[in-house]
Amino acid sequence: RAMGLLTKGTPLSWDETVPFLDYIKKHGIAQFINLYHRLKGREGDQLRWGDEIEYTIVKFDHENKKVRASLRAEELLDRLIAGEEVNNLVGTANKFLWRPEFAAYMVEGTPGVPYGGLLACFNVVEANMMERRAEVQKLLKKDESILSISLPSIGTRDFTLPLHKTTPHDPTSAGKSIFFPDDVIFGGHPRYKNLARNIRGRRGEKVAINVPIFKDKNTPSPFIEDLSEYGEPADFAAALPDHIYMDHMGFGMGCCCLQVTFQATNVNEARWLYDQLTPITPVLLALSAATPIFRSYLADVDSRWDIISASVDDRTAEERGLVPLQTPGRWKITKSRYDTTDCYLYPCSAKYNDVPLQMDDAIYAQLKEGGIDEHLSKHIAHMFIRDPLQVFRERIEQDDTKSSEHFETIQSSNWMNMRFKPPPPDAPEIGWRVEFRPTEVQLTDFENAAYCCFVVLLTRVIISFRMTYLLPITMVNENMKRAQKRDAVLNQKFHFRKGLSTCKSSPEGGNGQCDGESQGEIAEMSIKEIICGNGSDFPGLTSLIRQYLDSADVDVDTRCTISQYLSFIEKRASGQINTLAHWVRDFVNEHPAYKHDSKVPDEVTYDLLKKMNNISNGLDHCPNLLGSYRSKTDNLIPSAVRRAEESLVMMQKKRPH
Repeated sequence: RAMGLLTKGTPLSWDETVPFLDYIKKHGIAQFINLYHRLKGREGDQLRWGDEIEYTIVKFDHENKKVRASLRAEELLDRLIAGEEVNNLVGTANKFLWRPEFAAYMVEGTPGVPYGGLLACFNVVEANMMERRAEVQKLLKKDESILSISLPSIGTRDFTLPLHKTTPHDPTSAGKSIFFPDDVIFGGHPRYKNLARNIRGRRGEKVAINVPIFKDKNTPSPFIEDLSEYGEPADFAAALPDHIYMDHMGFGMGCCCLQVTFQATNVNEARWLYDQLTPITPVLLALSAATPIFRSYLADVDSRWDIISASVDDRTAEERGLVPLQTPGRWKITKSRYDTTDCYLYPCSAKYNDVPLQMDDAIYAQLKEGGIDEHLSKHIAHMFIRDPLQVFRERIEQDDTKSSEHFETIQSSNWMNMRFKPPPPDAPEIGWRVEFRPTEVQLTDFENAAYCCFVVLLTRVIISFRMTYLLPITMVNENMKRAQKRDAVLNQKFHFRKGLSTCKSSPEGGNGQCDGESQGEIAEMSIKEIICGNGSDFPGLTSLIRQYLDSADVDVDTRCTISQYLSFIEKRASGQINTLAHWVRDFVNEHPAYKHDSKVPDEVTYDLLKKMNNISNGLDHCPNLLGSYRSKTDNLIPSAVRRAEESLVMMQKKRPH
């Protein structure tokens, strides 16, 4: 889950958690060691994958030209999950599953069962997303809508229905925000408010998010917002000139995103995929840019990534390097717990790990003594410099041979661009998985399906052709920074492997030792060159996917749909079609109520979301955003295609290796 482990119980405050920190970490590591050795020999899992899409529920006030976040997620989820439970009782498969998210205006939807390895599955993804959206729409009231976007007016006055007031000076307040009321946090599970409270408790103060303002022709310079109507000067002392200031976890975790998780054949393949996809994450972040407005101001960035990073930054002043380190067992930590990964996992990738890793020597020793190899031990030990933020009183004592809860409470609150996911101890049908996490959610189901299918097909290319895209970690970090800049897809260059690099080391059941790697020169390339090729020594990612598909037996409709997705992505990479962020900027810029001062009035937001709603529901079409694509998606895989593909899979399994 994007928000981590959902467990029932009585959550502890930060002060109540502190005495148990060492105990939880020690037992979390013991749980991982037990789990790893029990399941490290698991082999032969098929590709299974699924997407997670987060949605915002909005209410249009047509009379006053205002759109608000509708805080009905709990009520909607009660009805949606009740439907799941009825299906479970009568033995009917669920087409989708629904879960809560951080804000009371958000819901998260996933396919009811993972998609399989059949290529024809790519033709049902979009249809499932369309049905998913329709399932919620049936439960909405008049003038309500479900949109797969991050609301641009989060934290403005009167941005929710019902209206709630902020309580920055209430000692019981979770976030103490001057913009984001605690009652806008999802109330159906205690973890969310407690998470906000404990991040603030551990940090020693409320979070501070400062996003560079976009300087339009009438924007004051320096831009210094008068925040006196929101609170006292001490309440916004962390605000910086020329920045949009925000002060609550909800500004990040209240944004929506798109994530894809896939199952690997075994643990080595999962580690290999984790590494190979890590350099791809900035490419998808730039390609999917969708979030240029925060608190109704135009920002000089196009994505949510750094905003979420700052919204959950629980590092103390010592750890942030603001005051000298004095607390024993603490380090200066360069990043928030929501940020880019700091190391690769596969043994032959280690030479690209050029970022010094802080880690607790005792935890690293515990892992090594427990028989975990050096590279995985470093990854886990580095994650465990973070403290658990969510501890439940009833769940402190556990059987480390059967539970992985203490491990997961830290693992699931290290929110990185990639996540390596061991199998759950109590779900024998689930194998070693990798989660791809940077992509911004898109407005339409066509776009979301296109990005999901692109990433999953890329995993097939990486495995089939043994492609390697590895870069030094410092270059991945730099690429992630560049990917968030305004119009990065058009204007930025990214470090990338110039030639076709392959690695002879096979993760399929081997020991992960590298037998050699064809060196491809690392160059700075545009997103267009990375996706479409540079016309000389790099063919482009979509060309490699087409080569893979040419070698596979794909039915006509599925090939047509995939071709539409790849062509769409190529046009977005080349700038022929706008990113959502660019399209939103153009819409605001051309609106008569916008005064070119970076401030987005309610009327503009209302018209923008009305247009977005019409586009996402198919009532309006915008070629600048979507081109003229129509896929042949279908909610059923034709039985003849399924039989043909399944027989092909069985034949491949019978071949001697």
